[in-house]
Amino acid sequence: MQNSEIEIVVIEDEPDILELLEYHLEKEGYTVTGFLSTEKVEQFLEEENPMLMIIDRNLPGVEGSEFVSRIRDLGYDIPVLFLTARDKESDLIEGFDSGGDDYMTKPFSSKELLVRIKALLKRSGITSGNKIKYRDLVLDLQKRELFIDNMSIDLTNLEFKLLLTFVKNPHKPLDRDFLRDEVWGDDSVNFHDKTINVAMNRLKKKIDPESKKAYFAPVWGVGYKLL
Repeated sequence: MQNSEIEIVVIEDEPDILELLEYHLEKEGYTVTGFLSTEKVEQFLEEENPMLMIIDRNLPGVEGSEFVSRIRDLGYDIPVLFLTARDKESDLIEGFDSGGDDYMTKPFSSKELLVRIKALLKRSGITSGNKIKYRDLVLDLQKRELFIDNMSIDLTNLEFKLLLTFVKNPHKPLDRDFLRDEVWGDDSVNFHDKTINVAMNRLKKKIDPESKKAYFAPVWGVGYKLL
């Protein structure tokens, strides 16, 4: 996965520091979305699929570790790196206990931050070779294999292409014409209206046999979207 395909959310209440972080991350090729508080972040997470979050702890309204604890309770497993002036051992422990994955204190080195980001993304399986991670799904693009909780799930080539198309377009309603062109392509000569329904049902049974994870939602009159 290229850096440009990796979106990083930064929550920092000091505009100068937020601007500095955005500059260094964008220079490295990442896509960055910055927030001065946690106020609109949950709504953003419902609509987008960021790969990493950098969060200050001294935030207005909701304190950083409280916010991370809340999104963990909601089921978000996005890697979180705390970047904060709170440097006591108890602060660090509190940060990790709330669901943080790494902890840096201010003032900080931009080079060290970039190295830690790279390592955290790699540990999370996001940038390890040609792999894409979404929720608990890990797609190995080179081997055309899917893993869920480190278990290999047997997909046909078409099912893999179908899932990959959704993972590349999360939270967006994908219509049938788009799916037909992206997944079936030249093989769409014998395509029928029910072809996508049948393929989606097979895919859902393989990746969520007990129907507990709700990866997909039908969009009436359009097609489907990945949740």
